[in-house]
Parts: sequence; C-alpha cells; structure tokens
Amino acid sequence: MQLTIDVMKFLSIPKNWQRSLNWFLAGLFLVSFLAVPLTQSKINAQTARPEIRGVWITVNDTPMVRDHAKLVAAIDQLAQLNFNTIYPVVWNSGYAQYPSPVAQQAGAQPFIPKGSQGQDTLADLIDLAHRRGLLVIPWFEFGFMTPPTSELAVNHPDWLTQQRDGGLTSITAAGEVVWLNPFLPQVQQFLGSLVQEVVSRYDVDGIQFDDHASLPNQFGYDNYTVGLYRKETKKNPHPDPQNPDWLRWRANKITAFVDQLNKLVKTLKPRAIFSVSPAPYDFAYKAQMQDWLGWVRLNLVDELVVQVYQRDLGSYIEKISRPEMQEANQKIPTGIGILTGLRTQLIPMSLIQSQVQTARDRGFGVAFFSYESLWNYAPEPASERQFGFHNLFRAPALRARAQ
Repeated sequence: MQLTIDVMKFLSIPKNWQRSLNWFLAGLFLVSFLAVPLTQSKINAQTARPEIRGVWITVNDTPMVRDHAKLVAAIDQLAQLNFNTIYPVVWNSGYAQYPSPVAQQAGAQPFIPKGSQGQDTLADLIDLAHRRGLLVIPWFEFGFMTPPTSELAVNHPDWLTQQRDGGLTSITAAGEVVWLNPFLPQVQQFLGSLVQEVVSRYDVDGIQFDDHASLPNQFGYDNYTVGLYRKETKKNPHPDPQNPDWLRWRANKITAFVDQLNKLVKTLKPRAIFSVSPAPYDFAYKAQMQDWLGWVRLNLVDELVVQVYQRDLGSYIEKISRPEMQEANQKIPTGIGILTGLRTQLIPMSLIQSQVQTARDRGFGVAFFSYESLWNYAPEPASERQFGFHNLFRAPALRARAQ
C-alpha cells in the first residue's frame, strides 16, 4: 500500500483523490484475496469424494450370511475397520440368492433362499449395513453365464448362444458354463426383471455387474444373432471371432443393453449407483466384448471397480497405471479389485498392503475379493490380518446413501 501512495505522489495526484483511490484499491485487494480461497474451496467441495473401501460377499460366505448373529458380528467388524461398501452376491450359477418371483416364474428357481431363522437374508444384510453406515450394492455375479445343469439352462435352451462349431460351453474359473445370449430380447427381459426386482423391493444403494456381463468373443454364432447381424450389416458374421467389425458389432449390442439397464435403474431410483467390476480393459474388450471404457464415456456407469488380481506387483502397477484407468477416475469413483485370497491361494498381508497403498497413491479406492479371505483364507492369524486392515483404514470414509 505504501508503494501505491508513493506512486500517486510521484504522479502529483491531488490529496482528496488519493484518499478515495486508496479506499478503492484496498477494497479491490480484499476481494482478490478472498476470491481465491473461496473459489478453491468450492472446487474442492465439488471434486471431493470418499474413496471406495469395499468387499464382495460371495456364495462361499452363505453360512455367515444365513445366520443373523454371525452377520451382525461381520457387519460390525467391517464398520469398525472403516469399510464403507458391501457387494453381496444376488445372482450366481443361474440362481437368485434371495426370494425371487421373477426367477421362479422363469422356471429357474426350484428353491426359496432363506436364513437359518427364516429371514430374507438380503433384507437383513441391508438393514444391518445401513445401521452401521455402509452402502449395499447387490452384485449380479454371473451375468450372462450359467452352469449347463442349471434349471435356467435346461428349461431355456433357446436362450443360449453358441460358437461357430456349434459348441455351447466354455471353461472358466467357475468351471464349465454356457452363455445366455445377450442379444436375445427374452434374455434381456429376464435379467432386466431381476434388476428391477432387486432395486424396487429392497433398500439398495445400487447394483453391480462384473466381468460376466459380457460374452467370450468365440460366441454369437447362434441362428438369432447371425440373422440379426445379416439384417443390420448385409454381411455374414466373420469366421474369425476376433475380426474387428464383427467384434465391435457385438460389443456395441452389449453396450446398448447396459444402457437399457442403466435407464431402468435410474427410473426406479435416480440416485442409485450403477456399478461395474470388469477385467482390465484390453482383455475385457478383446476377449469378452465388454467395452467398459465406452460405458464410462457414455455416462452409463457411476462407479468402476477393475479386477486386478495379479500377484506380481510390477504387473499390477502396470495395469492400474494405464491411461483408461486415469480417464475413468477423472469422471467417476474408481477402485481396484484386490484378491485377498482363495482356499487354494493364500495371499500375504504384506502384498495386500502394498497393492492398497499403490492404488491409493494413484487416487483409486479398493475392493477386496472376498470377505472370507480377508482373515480366514490367509497365511497369517485372523487377529494379525484384522490389525493389518485396521492400519489400512485408520479413519472413516462415509459414502452418501442413494436415498
């Protein structure tokens, strides 16, 4: 301010003008000083979001889920360890994991899932989790995939797609499976009805499809799909399942169905989270025709959790550092799916900690596969594992409910 006064004297500005100009400049300085932090505060408020701290609850966890007391203890423990999201399985092996009139009417559900005390386990889990501040996003694990012996596959053989040689099955981590035809209206209606049933009947915070909301690229040579391709392109499907045009056409059809599902969910519950948990993009698109990057760009996805189950830290870092991962994270909450162990594959806590820290360093949240292996399928004692997770999440990170 003294410099301003000296300049005015040098310019011989009258004293009565100097006083007014001083007040003007002081006010201008004050506005400029306040504007920056206020604007920055607004930007921070818009962009700030709690990181994803999730865990998948699988069919292997059914004994815990079915027993109310055990479920109470499990939810309490997750809350105490500052988790914020649960992904409970609701669709696995061609069966709904909750009482489903839709599945029963389709001839796919010969039993009604109930808890040991006769309770609806999904409703019980949702109620308990919400009381402890955790989101619940039911997980349609098997997507278009089902075992060939399931009632769904046996009663609806016309719903299945096939390979060029007529083969119906493929071998996956879940064993031998067949694939529902994602391009068939009846299949789309069935899966859409399951989603509608879950979102409308239960107080969920969203839904999630994973890497099985897709189709292995060798499938799609059934009569219906071949006829549809000929009608729309005036060409026959290419004999090479990896042909770029044939691959893109099928991937676009799956994208169109995801668009339908998104609109359905948002109509029922506008703030519900439409979540997907695919494989890394290069494999997801080329091998499974799952164009999740396109889904993000089209605003069809509210949350992305990419399964990066590599045990080699170098390979893990390479996959989570790819440009499409950063692009997604700029638009929507994005997490890394981390394998915490299987019955036949125990994962040390040191590797889990390294992967979590690496993900966080790049701005990602995390979700763990799966609940049972957080501390039971592990090389360390359960108490040591629980202490390790406590150190990972020292403070709460509450996510907003989709009310």
